[in-house]
Amino acid sequence: MSRGPRPHRALAEAIPIAKARGIVQLALSGPERIFDIAIISKIPVTFARVMFAPEILATTRQLANDFKEEIAQLRIVARDAAITAELWLRSKHGTWRFFLVTPNSLVEIDREGKSLIPGQTIA
Repeated sequence: MSRGPRPHRALAEAIPIAKARGIVQLALSGPERIFDIAIISKIPVTFARVMFAPEILATTRQLANDFKEEIAQLRIVARDAAITAELWLRSKHGTWRFFLVTPNSLVEIDREGKSLIPGQTIA
């Protein structure tokens, strides 16, 4: 997956989603950018990378492979219970998928940042 330019349509649609979770700050564009949006709320503070996904219905494993560079960059973000990193993917038809990036895996979450698997805790 090439890094390429920012996905402007996806980013424009991601801002209202992010605003529903807290105060939004956009990252400046540049070659060393590791996230697009910072969401500031009481807890957690979230750093999200917004990407276009041509195969939005792919398995989590395939998406992890397709976006391995972006996931590696998000893993640079220091995290604890108060700081998270997320990968937000949008298809050309406007379908969204959201993932919490952990040190060893991706956990699919909803647009509010809650796990899609009942009983699974996100830390």
